[in-house]
Amino acid sequence: MEKKIINTENAPKPIGPYNQAILANNMLFISGQVAINPTTGNVESKDVIEETHQVMHNLKAILAEAKMGFDNVVKTTIFLSDMALFASVNENYGKYFTGSFPARETVAVKGLPKNVNVEISMIAVV
Repeated sequence: MEKKIINTENAPKPIGPYNQAILANNMLFISGQVAINPTTGNVESKDVIEETHQVMHNLKAILAEAKMGFDNVVKTTIFLSDMALFASVNENYGKYFTGSFPARETVAVKGLPKNVNVEISMIAVV
């Protein structure tokens, strides 16, 4: 199996022993992204809408590094700090896709890194 590490300065550096993404054969597995500004390394979002946009920008940068876009995404997982945030996240997440949407699950969890409200991971195919 061919395996390539994908990292870009345009997305946050990993905060643990993992990579931003791994390209295995024709599949890209993107690690969960939170609303960290890659320039400052800080969470600067004021609300869940800004968090969602920052997360999606981080994911877009990783996809671009792998020469892909949101149209290549086949699966996402969304983690929320509270299911009451679902509608806001769902509305803003949806704005990044055109045409068909990927498969997805959304779950509420007890806590997320850096005390954020949303984390999203993706799988994309060339």
